[in-house]
Amino acid sequence: MRAVVQRVDGASVVVAGETVGEITGEGLCVLVGVTHDDTPEKAAQLARKLWSVRVLENEKSCSDVNAPLLVISQFTLYGDARKGRRPTWNAAAPGPVAEPLVDEVVARLRELGAHVETGRFGADMRVSLTNHGPFTVLIDV
Repeated sequence: MRAVVQRVDGASVVVAGETVGEITGEGLCVLVGVTHDDTPEKAAQLARKLWSVRVLENEKSCSDVNAPLLVISQFTLYGDARKGRRPTWNAAAPGPVAEPLVDEVVARLRELGAHVETGRFGADMRVSLTNHGPFTVLIDV
């Protein structure tokens, strides 16, 4: 699994004019990609890392300050544009594999005590955020 993690001062995701997920104040906006060999165990590992990684202000984690997370599925994280002019998506897991694993990340975060908002899997989403820093980190598990 791959996650692009952005420290934010608020973020939201809109689908067809409706806000489906929104966090305010300090937190993380997390784009999650799934590849073919990912498992529920990897989803749980990613959730633990997201909850405990110390990337918020003053080297705090979401668990330290009860900061919210906005988790959004994004298959394009496994795009490959090394050859030609058009990326391939061969490394991205198909929806029936990926969706339950993204849901597992969210469920595990909530079990840890996190307030989690989400996008809508497979939808045409508009993501808005205020990146604090700017601060962006890539996490692979």
